[in-house]
Order: sequence, then structure tokens, then C-alpha cells
Amino acid sequence: MQIHQTDFSTGSVQRNIVEVAVPMIAAQLLNLTYNIVDRIYIGRIAGEGTLALTGVGLCFPLITLITAFSLLYGNGGAPLCAIERGKGDEKEAQMLMGNTFAMLVLTGMVLTVLGLLFYRSVLYAFGASDVTFPYAQEYIRIYLLGTIFVMIVLGMNNFLSAQGFGNMSMLTVLIGAVLNIILDPIFIFALHQGVRGAAIATIISQGCSAVWVLRFLTGSKAQLRLTRESMRLQWQRIRKIVSLGMSGFIVAFTNGLVQVACNSTLQSFGGDLYVGVMTILNSVREIFTMPVQGLTNGASPVMSFNYGEKAYGKVKAGIRFTAIVCIVYTFAAWLVVKLFPEIFIRIFNGDAALVQASTPALHIYFFGFCFMALQFSGQSVFVALGKAKKATFFSLFRKAVIVVPLTLWLPHVGNLGVLGVYWAEPISNLIGGSACFITMLATVLPELKDSKKIARR
Repeated sequence: MQIHQTDFSTGSVQRNIVEVAVPMIAAQLLNLTYNIVDRIYIGRIAGEGTLALTGVGLCFPLITLITAFSLLYGNGGAPLCAIERGKGDEKEAQMLMGNTFAMLVLTGMVLTVLGLLFYRSVLYAFGASDVTFPYAQEYIRIYLLGTIFVMIVLGMNNFLSAQGFGNMSMLTVLIGAVLNIILDPIFIFALHQGVRGAAIATIISQGCSAVWVLRFLTGSKAQLRLTRESMRLQWQRIRKIVSLGMSGFIVAFTNGLVQVACNSTLQSFGGDLYVGVMTILNSVREIFTMPVQGLTNGASPVMSFNYGEKAYGKVKAGIRFTAIVCIVYTFAAWLVVKLFPEIFIRIFNGDAALVQASTPALHIYFFGFCFMALQFSGQSVFVALGKAKKATFFSLFRKAVIVVPLTLWLPHVGNLGVLGVYWAEPISNLIGGSACFITMLATVLPELKDSKKIARR
């Protein structure tokens, strides 16, 4: 693949966002295959597909925690790196990248050890039963061994986009995704490894992706190179990275808390079948949110760079473009799910009881999905412009303040039972998304309007 670098300082901001976002969207969709393909194959294991799928679903909170720490450093370091590039300070941008990498590796080592020591008690706390625990155990013990690979891919790939190498960012994920698709059936069925085989395929694939991204960032093609000097930790840089990345961390971490709350509540009100339903709901949601995340992640370095250059007109154009595209897409996605729910359910499992229970759940869960676009749009602007406190607040507000309490409370209201768990998501999208977007408009736009700097055409 030919290496292409987007120059954020020239051309229209819409074109620059598209050039970075399209490969990012493709990369996000490909990245989704790591877990989605696992679940598709696992759900088709003869005689035990439903239980195996439920067991793997119980691992989501732990996987989400690993993702959360990846975002803590990657989503914090990359926008800061792009802002420094916009200011012309390439040295500081490089040091931010190196410090991010060092923290990813150190944290990955700690999470691996802690996960292997405590996964049993954690899985039971997450809603595992004696029937589903063996499947969850088989998967997570292997997955944890690849923690550092996962964190390097998720955290450092952002720095390819921050330098304008959107196609290289996509290729990082493509390598792993293709390998995972090939290796999954080999390990699961041909080698008779079952759930364990899915985890083995995943960590091998992630390992290859990690090698690729590191080879690029240490090679001559990268504008900012990963060096030993840049990895020397400096407290002020780490503080800035963590402060800005905290919003992404909270989003992912609270997603894990929500999953725990959902699994525990569903286990109490419905049993293993409804824990399996939640696994499918999360999988379908991931399918439809990945393009939005790809767009906002692609727009972030463009807005960060122009904010660093003080080209505020371009920043406003980027905000407007991103918000409109996100809203239109999420409305279309909701309509598709509304009309064809069974198609997406049967991707993972065709069990009649599971399909029957999942269909009304999917209708409720995706109701008002377009309001999630407001959360993604507003959040991405706060992160891109370095507004750490606002980004963190609204991340925490939607999940911890709204979703978790509603998940625990609504099942007891009007005999809603398991349906109450599903209603918590659309309510939180409406309240949290609207609050985030309106606050962004009210606080960010006046700041940009006050600038006398005229955007370059």
C-alpha cells in the first residue's frame, strides 16, 4: 500500500477529515472483527454455542477495562501530539508519543498479572454461573496473555492518524483482522480448541498488528519516530496525557460497569439466556457505533492540529461537518435495526429462544440511537481541543450517573423486569447526549468566534 500523509494545514477541513476518517472507519470496522468473528464462530460450536457465547460475553467487562487503559493513554497522547505539531513543536510531539508508549507497556504488564491472579472471582462477580464459568475461563486466561499487544495496537495506532497516515492506521488493523478471520476456524474447529481457540487466534492476530505499528513508528517513513529518548517518562507529560485521556478511559471503564450491572441484573431476573441476549445487544451496538467512532477519531487530529495553529474557522467547520454526518448516520442505523432486527441477531446465534428474547430487547436498546451521535460529537470536540475537564465530566455523567442507576432501578418499576435493563440505554443517550452536545455548543463556539484568526482556504 502506498504511504499517503494528509497535510492538515492545507485544503478544506472536510476533505482532511474524510481523508483521515475513511481509513479510520475501515480500521474500526476491521478491528471489530477481532471480537465479532470470535462470537460468530463461538455461537456455532455444536451443542454448546449458546452457553459458550454467554461465557465469552461475561469476559466483556475485563476486555473493556484493557481497552479503557489503552484509551487513557492513546486518546490523551495523540490529540496533544497533533496540537504540538500544529504549533510547530515536533520535538514535544515526539516526546508525548514516546511517553504514551512507555505507559501502555507498563500498564499492560500490570493488568496481565492482576487479571491472571483475580479473574475467577471477578467473573463470578460479573454474573457467571457454574455452567457458564468454564467457557469464560477458557477464553479470558488466554486473552490476558495478549494484553500488551492489544494495548499497543489500540493506543499507538492513534499516532499514525495524528501524523496524517490514515491508510497506515487502517493497514495496522487490517493485518490483524484478516489473520483472525483465517485463524479462528482453524483453532476453534480444525484443532478442536473451542472457546480457547478463539482467544489464541485473537492474541496472535493482535501480536502481528502490534509488530506492524511499532515497525512503522520506529522506521524512516514516520514523521515522528518512537525512540528510547522519547520514552523517558516525565511527570508533566504523563499528567497532561492522563488528564485528557481520562474521558475515553471513563467511557470504556463505565461501559464495563454497565455490563457488570446488566449481567448481574439479568442473571437475577432472567438467568443465563438473558445474559446471552445482552452479549448479542452489545455486539450489534459495536457494529453500528464503530463508523461513528471512526469518524470522530478521524476528525480529532484534524481539529487538534488546526486548533494548535489557531485556525479556528477550520475547527468550527470540522465541528459542524462531524456532527451532521454522525446524526444522519445514527438515524439511518436505527431505522435499519428497527426494520431488520433478526438479521443482526442471527449473525451470532440462530437458537429460537435466543432470537425470540433478543428481538424486543434490540428494539428497546436502539430506540433513540441517534442521540448517541450527540454524545460522540460533543465528546470528540472536547478531547480534540484539550478540554479535559469537560470531556471527563460528560463521560462520567452519561454512564455512571444515568445508566448504572437506571439499570439497577428500572427492572423494579412497573414489573418491567429484564426490559427495564434495556430501557436504561436509550434514556441515557437522550439525557447524556443532549447535555454534552448543548454544553459543547455553548462553551466552545464562543471561544472560537472570539478569535480574529481567519482560517486558511
